[in-house]
Amino acid sequence: MVRLHVPAALSALLLGVMLSGYAGPLPAATHAVQQAASPAGHPDIFRFKIGKLDAVALKDGDIDAANDGKTFGVGQPNGAVSALLAAAGQPTDVLHLSIQPLLVRSGKRVLLFDTGAADASFARAGRLPVSMREAGVAPAQVTDIFISHRHQDHTGGLLTRGGALAFPNAVIHISAPEWEALKKDGGNAALVAAITPKVETFEPGATILPGVVNAVDVRGHTPGHSAYEITSGNERLLYIGDVVHHYVVSVQRPEWTVEYDEDAPAAQSTRRAELKRMAENNERVYAVHFPFPGLGHVTKQGDSFVWVPEGP
Repeated sequence: MVRLHVPAALSALLLGVMLSGYAGPLPAATHAVQQAASPAGHPDIFRFKIGKLDAVALKDGDIDAANDGKTFGVGQPNGAVSALLAAAGQPTDVLHLSIQPLLVRSGKRVLLFDTGAADASFARAGRLPVSMREAGVAPAQVTDIFISHRHQDHTGGLLTRGGALAFPNAVIHISAPEWEALKKDGGNAALVAAITPKVETFEPGATILPGVVNAVDVRGHTPGHSAYEITSGNERLLYIGDVVHHYVVSVQRPEWTVEYDEDAPAAQSTRRAELKRMAENNERVYAVHFPFPGLGHVTKQGDSFVWVPEGP
């Protein structure tokens, strides 16, 4: 049985926040840790279970976004983002985003959720192949890839540096609206040409692998952005894609504009609605950009939310 252990000091602080009606920055629950499968081993992999399914968080790299008002908290007063970061004990000059695709074994299938950034110029990435090797999985063993959306930090690992399919035996699942958007991106012509024979599209919110993977329609960040609900018996995990980017700023201020969102109002509405649903349903969440391994829960605190990590 897995138990969540929250330090008494943190519990008291959060309770005080709720009772006081305080509207300022909330402390991030960075020390509330739930014991998972096995934190020992290579630092770029983290093994855990989803019911009876074996899962592995696979570190690909990191993105550093300058806190200059152009990426997070666009249009907010100077210092607003810094105040949230400082309250969480984080540097105030930069926002750190991790990149960790998710691998899940389901019977004879090997499922990979997103593929990392590879050589993207805006990231320090490309570690997915090594992480997979350390996890004991060869690229040719992957049977299904689930793409949340077309941005390069999620599709960058689909091809090798030479332009070949990195996962030659995998079906690539992507929502129909997102596939249409990808095909219209002129800069992605080579990618589209290479993966077209492998692509299987689905309608937003569709069941993809019955009893195992359902898509969740979370459009806004991109036209066909999808989260994925992974199920094993009574256990579920929600892979959230880019519904929420930063574990402090995006969680505590979901209504703030993020430069990456292509339809900002829709993305903000989706972000708050999904965070509310995660908190109310005590959803177990896999956040691809949160601190590694990105596994945990969202809890409600006053009118906002806070991230409670599970992991090493």
